[in-house]
Amino acid sequence: MSDSIISVEHVFKSVTDSTGTLDILRDIDFALNARETVAIVGASGSGKSTLLSIIAGLDTPTLGTVRLAGQDLFAISEDERAALRAQKVGFVFQSFQLLANLTALENVMLPLELADRRDARQTATEMLARVGLSERLGHYPKVLSGGEQQRVALARAFVVKPAVLLADEPTGSLDFATGEKVMELMFDLNREQGTTLVLVTHDSAIADRCDRRITIEAGQVAAA
Repeated sequence: MSDSIISVEHVFKSVTDSTGTLDILRDIDFALNARETVAIVGASGSGKSTLLSIIAGLDTPTLGTVRLAGQDLFAISEDERAALRAQKVGFVFQSFQLLANLTALENVMLPLELADRRDARQTATEMLARVGLSERLGHYPKVLSGGEQQRVALARAFVVKPAVLLADEPTGSLDFATGEKVMELMFDLNREQGTTLVLVTHDSAIADRCDRRITIEAGQVAAA
C-alpha cells in the first residue's frame, strides 16, 4: 500500500449514547492510487459521508487509520492534519459551503491566500474563467444560481491543484441538467490536473463514470 495516495486501513467507527452503541463503519479497508477515481455508493445512512469525513481527517475512527500520501492522519495533531489538508485536499459539498460575505472571486482566492500565494487574485480569476464564470467575479453567493455556486465551489477546490478531491453528493442540490453540467466540469478538471477523486453519490450514472465503485452496506464494504 506504500504507493497509494489514500490508504484506508481497517477503519471502524462507533458512537455511543444512552440507548447503546451504534456501529457506523465496520472494518473498511481499501487503497486508492494517484489519479484514480472512485465512487462510494450505498443507501442513505449506510456510512458513506462518515467514511468521507474520516478520509479527510475531519472525523476520527474508533479503530484503524487512514494514510494520505503516506502520512498517518491520526498519528499527527489536529493542526498538522489541517495543514496537510490545505496542501493536499480539495472539497466539494452538496450545500456548496461558500462564504456568503465573500464574492465569487474572494471565495476562490481564500485557499490561495491561506497558503500565502502572492498570485492569489490572478490565479483565482483564471480558475473562475475556466469554469465559465468570468462575468460573475464580483457577485456574492446569494445572487448566483445553484449551478453557478457549485462551479465557484469547484473552482475553489481545484485552484490549489489538490492531490485528492473529496466530493459529497455534489449534484444533490441541483436539477438534473445543471447537475450533468457540473459533473462534466468536475471530471474534466480532474483529468486536467491528475487529481485522485473520491465521490460519494447515490447516482449510478455518476458512479459508472468512475474507475471504481465501492458499495457500503450497513457500514461494511459490500463490493469494491
